[in-house]
Amino acid sequence: MKKLFTYLFFASFGAFAQTSRILSPVLESYIQEGLKQNLALKQERLEILKSDENITQAKANFMPKVTFNPIYSFAAGGRKLAFPIGDLLNPVYSTLNQLTKTNNFPQVENVNQQLAPNNFHDTKLSFQYPIFNTDIRYNLLMQRDLLSAQEAKKRVLENEICYSITTAYLQYMQTLEAQKIFDASRKLLTDFVKLNEKLVSNNVATKDIIYSAEYEVSKLDQQVAVLDKNRQSVQAFLNYVMNRDFYTEIVADTNLVNYAIPTTGGWRSTLAQIKEDALAHRQELSQLRTNIKLSETAIKLQEMNAIRPQVFVGGNMGFQGFGYTFKNQAYLIGQIGLSWDLYHGYEKKSKIQQAKIQKSILDTKLEEVQKQIKLQVSQAYFELEAAKKSLTMAKDGTTKAEKYFKIVESRYRNGQAIMIEYLRASNEIITARLQESLAKYDVLIKQAALDKVGAVSQ
Repeated sequence: MKKLFTYLFFASFGAFAQTSRILSPVLESYIQEGLKQNLALKQERLEILKSDENITQAKANFMPKVTFNPIYSFAAGGRKLAFPIGDLLNPVYSTLNQLTKTNNFPQVENVNQQLAPNNFHDTKLSFQYPIFNTDIRYNLLMQRDLLSAQEAKKRVLENEICYSITTAYLQYMQTLEAQKIFDASRKLLTDFVKLNEKLVSNNVATKDIIYSAEYEVSKLDQQVAVLDKNRQSVQAFLNYVMNRDFYTEIVADTNLVNYAIPTTGGWRSTLAQIKEDALAHRQELSQLRTNIKLSETAIKLQEMNAIRPQVFVGGNMGFQGFGYTFKNQAYLIGQIGLSWDLYHGYEKKSKIQQAKIQKSILDTKLEEVQKQIKLQVSQAYFELEAAKKSLTMAKDGTTKAEKYFKIVESRYRNGQAIMIEYLRASNEIITARLQESLAKYDVLIKQAALDKVGAVSQ
């Protein structure tokens, strides 16, 4: 029974998105709270907002870009332009002034100008507009695909969180049911102790049977202590997923305890239909298909870059000159530009080939995931069928264990059975009830797993 007890409370947690099969308003409210408050989901929502802003930035590249760019320069030292224009022209100008008897030809200083401009400004507005640019166009398409992939990733996480809450809640409810079984068993053992005390007082038995009975009660109390610890662990996990304080009380759905579980047939149609639904609706496949579309866009981008130039228009307008006077310093420049990489080794061909290889990798991954999903559905389907059969046998086992215990108890009271027979029958009825409880919730958990891998609500 120890192995059964260990297995009962340490089943692994997973993820699930469908709860209508179980029909529990309390569980549904917890799922909705988890979807709203879970920290991992909040991060995914922020990632989606971030991707949406990337799309906004990609759209902005289609618009004109206007930049205000003032520059003011100080300079000292450095190279100079030295030209003896005064030495060349002044003798000539002096002669002309003498011949014309005027001063129309003034003396000219030699040029000794510093090349780095001092006290110089260039205050301008720059304008640029892309007429044709494949990078801008395909970048927008790729950012949209990335957003779709991020949304699919969020839906996958939602399914994981829902299933985690569903399985954990079922396990929590199972601990409550197990507690009732242990309480009933403890009452049974307590009555057994009182019966033995009466036998001893009537000199029908020796006092050792009292100690043995009390020891059985203490062993049961130890199991109850382990049960309490595991219930607290499940409670903490549930609250963690819902981003609540770990010790927040979990409400038990009393209707779920008496939930009618079919032990024959199934809630779903055929295995083939479940596989078909899974391949049509699993978000992991949607995410992969979006990534494949993204890789196709990347191929187009590299192919267009190999054969198409980039064309833009632009210009500058502003003021330029020495000192911030703005007088007679205005200027205007218009531009039209073209950028076309004609040759760079085999870089362009290599990039195209690299993008095609990436698409082939994703195609192969898609095929692999499809087969994995089919395998998951098959395993979950047969596990559910096996769990239903186990529940039928567990119910039958409980009925027989109860009948057996009643017979042994009656024989013991009449002195026709020894103590070890009574304890064996008592342990068997506890084990049978725990097995039935485990089997009942195992069917619900297995159904949740099948609905998860079968994409019931996606």
